[in-house]
Formats: sequence, structure tokens, C-alpha cells
Amino acid sequence: MDIPTQPVPSAERGAVAPPRVLTVAGSDSGGGAGIQADLKTMMALGTHGMSVIVAVTAQNSLGVQGFWELPVEAVRAQFRSVVDDIGVQAVKTGMLASAELVETVAELLAGVRAPVVIDPVGVSKHGDALLAQEALDSVRTKLLPTATVVTPNLDEVRQLTGVHVTDEPGAREAGMRKAAAALLAYGPRWALIKGGHLRGEAVDLLTDGAEEHWLRAPRYDNRHTHGTGCTLASAVAAQLAKGGTVPEAVAAAKDYVTGAIAAGFPLGEGLGPVDHHWRQRAENAE
Repeated sequence: MDIPTQPVPSAERGAVAPPRVLTVAGSDSGGGAGIQADLKTMMALGTHGMSVIVAVTAQNSLGVQGFWELPVEAVRAQFRSVVDDIGVQAVKTGMLASAELVETVAELLAGVRAPVVIDPVGVSKHGDALLAQEALDSVRTKLLPTATVVTPNLDEVRQLTGVHVTDEPGAREAGMRKAAAALLAYGPRWALIKGGHLRGEAVDLLTDGAEEHWLRAPRYDNRHTHGTGCTLASAVAAQLAKGGTVPEAVAAAKDYVTGAIAAGFPLGEGLGPVDHHWRQRAENAE
């Protein structure tokens, strides 16, 4: 039997392109976080992922051994190449490394009408710095105003606002509210304050200053959580690209990343990644 070597043209199949999501972030050579985690998440959630790489890291389960920024011209060219031809229905940013790259990306995002999810990555899961200290003001004043949703963890909240959220009785909710208000003052439409670094139940706060949504999930005893922040932000972007409201997108993303954390697996000698394909594995096992 002859096997065709060329795919049937999509117009003849009546195919429709899935929602398109662009990630602007750094590459993780170990595949657990960064661009690699973003694209896996986007595919798992039924969208077409595209990328603008701003930095390349040498990274594995033990940490980040080094990173190298790409020239501004390369970042701008990648962005224009994708947006001007293919178009985007949501954009997510991650590691941006320097003030120059932050300001370049902010300028590019200002011309995009699609929802923007900003993950203000400051340090890696292992504690390695991924954003220059002198870039923090650019994140606050240039990048955050472009955001539909900003998704910091508590270390990033403290870095950007000075607000220290603790898990002392009665202090958690008040601290998260204070942190959200401080972030919203910089101009994003919504702030998602992630409480995953605190003890007990994994509680996040999503607010636009008027509405409040508290998202709760069980905490799993699994140390293999590399890529959690990248995965959550990418999942939010994917759900927004599919037409969800911000509260709907964040709730669906929280559900997805909770399952990915529960299924996280060992890799190398250190921290393994979350499992981006946990739903597909569960379906295949049935």
C-alpha cells in the first residue's frame, strides 16, 4: 500500500487553527521550566504555543549554572515575526533578565491587544537570581502596566513591593490583600498572589481591587515542583486565549497546575519537574 508522504492541506481537511499563545521568556535546558514548560502547558491545554526566547540558561535539576541574554534586536525580531504574521490571542512573559530586555518587551506588549499574563520571575526554584536588581523598577513602571494579570509568588511580591506575607494566624489573608493592592497600584488589571510558599493549604488570591476570588487546593507531599510558576502563568494565558474570563482562566489554571504538582516526577539528582501531561496520562490509563 502506498503511504502518502505529504499531509493533506488543511483547507481540504476543513481544519481550524487552535488559539494562539505566545511566551516571551528564557529557555530551560533541563526542560522543566521556562519556554519548555510554557510550550508543554500550552499544548496540553489545546492551544498553539509560540515563543520569543530572551535568554538561554544552562540549567538542570540541581540549579542554574549560567545564563546568557539575547540581543534586544533578536528579541524584537522574534516578536514581530510571530505577531505580524500569525497573530496572538494571549501573551505570557517569564524570565526577562535585564532592565533593557524588560523595557523592550514592555514596549512591544504595549502594541498588543490580546490579554497579557506577566510572571515576574526573579529567582529560580533553586534560589538562583534570574533578574538583575536594577531591572526591578522597569518591571514595576514599564512591564506591570501592560498586564491583564500579574502572577507573583510571595518572594516576588516582597521583591517588587516590600510586602512580606506570613502564615501566622490571621495574617495570611491580610498580607495577601496588602500585597495585591501594592501591585495593582502599578497598573495591572488583576493580581494573582500565589500563596504556595506558605504552610498548609495552597491558597491564592485573585483580585482586581473590587472583586476577590480565593482559590484553594490541597498541598501535596511532593518535592518535584520545578516549573510551577511558569506552568501556572502559561495555563492562565492558554485559558484566556480560549475565551475565558480572568476568574475562569485562573480557576482552570489552578486546577491544572495542582494536578501537575501532584504528578511531579524525579529527574536528575535534584528537583524534578511538574508533569505537564498528567491529564493525558490519566486518560490513557483508564
